[in-house]
Amino acid sequence: MSDSSLTPDIQARLSELAGVTLDERLTFADLTTLHLGGRPRLVVRCRTASAVAEAVTLLDAHAVPLLVVAGGSNLVVADGELDLVVVLLQNDTLDVDAASGRVVAGAGAVWDDVVAASVEAGLGGIECLSGIPGSAGATPVQNVGAYGAEIADVLVQVQLLERSTGTVSWVPASDLELAYRYSNLKFTSRGVVLAVELQLSPDGLSAPLRFGELARRLGGAARWPVADVREAVLELRHGKGMVVVEGDHDTWSAGSFFTNPVVEPAVADAVQAAVRTSRGDEDADRMPRYPAEGGEKLSAAWLIERAGFSKGHPGEGAPVRLSTKHTLALTNRGSASTSDLVALAREIRDGVRAAFGVELVPEPVWVGVEI
Repeated sequence: MSDSSLTPDIQARLSELAGVTLDERLTFADLTTLHLGGRPRLVVRCRTASAVAEAVTLLDAHAVPLLVVAGGSNLVVADGELDLVVVLLQNDTLDVDAASGRVVAGAGAVWDDVVAASVEAGLGGIECLSGIPGSAGATPVQNVGAYGAEIADVLVQVQLLERSTGTVSWVPASDLELAYRYSNLKFTSRGVVLAVELQLSPDGLSAPLRFGELARRLGGAARWPVADVREAVLELRHGKGMVVVEGDHDTWSAGSFFTNPVVEPAVADAVQAAVRTSRGDEDADRMPRYPAEGGEKLSAAWLIERAGFSKGHPGEGAPVRLSTKHTLALTNRGSASTSDLVALAREIRDGVRAAFGVELVPEPVWVGVEI
């Protein structure tokens, strides 16, 4: 490992910043929902947006490798010692205006707390995103979505630190090129989200339900009271192990590990034909396939199961397993290493590709390791 560029002088200057506390004890196993990953050089806890901006700008000015972390729900981090500094976002301010529907949240705010406060205020638009782990600042980076809703539906602007210039400004959502699980902030070092502004509906009703499972649970694809939708979503997510629960290893995950692939219609036809041959007409006719930009969206979980991987694979005693509740989550059973996780991810990806010719793409950000 190369020598760190984090000198005692830089560390001393970090410690002098208002709103900053330094921590040398934490590992990525402490900082991620997978509970995996090695030790960074230093963790810089930032309690305000200005502290985040000043810490990142100082580290960038001295070419110190860094990683911005908040909830740690979308990270796969290498084992061992890592030559980087973690900037930990703890700026968790939250302003909810029930009259106008305007919500402004600090990047370090727990995302489900933002949803809960909005629902309590009778605001609609993000109730389908209930129970998603992580922070408010991460939601625009990968355009978080669930049950037919995306943050792009309600995002007005983000407060962004542009790392190339060190400037902080509010950037409209239209500048982020938001698409399915994508923004131009993802996998780039363009900037750091410091806060988000959302525009929600103040009428107490949800967005129109577009996801079949949720619509069936509530009784139809319509607008429903936001509290009812949140309750239904949390029930569905709990049933799949997609809400973090202390001590439940089915929730020691990065959520949905693979994105739902978007393929050309001819590829979807070929997948459906292969399932028809191997599993019969009834199963093939139920194959999820939805119109999407660039083709048709298939269900990654459905493909994983039809490729022969069942819940709990590879079985009792394995350090990393598919969740016993949902095949789209790879879970740490309590004693795993990141290398164990990578091995299972490769097995799942390669198995689906061999069965259907479809390449599953991981959703988490990979740090110091790759699939």
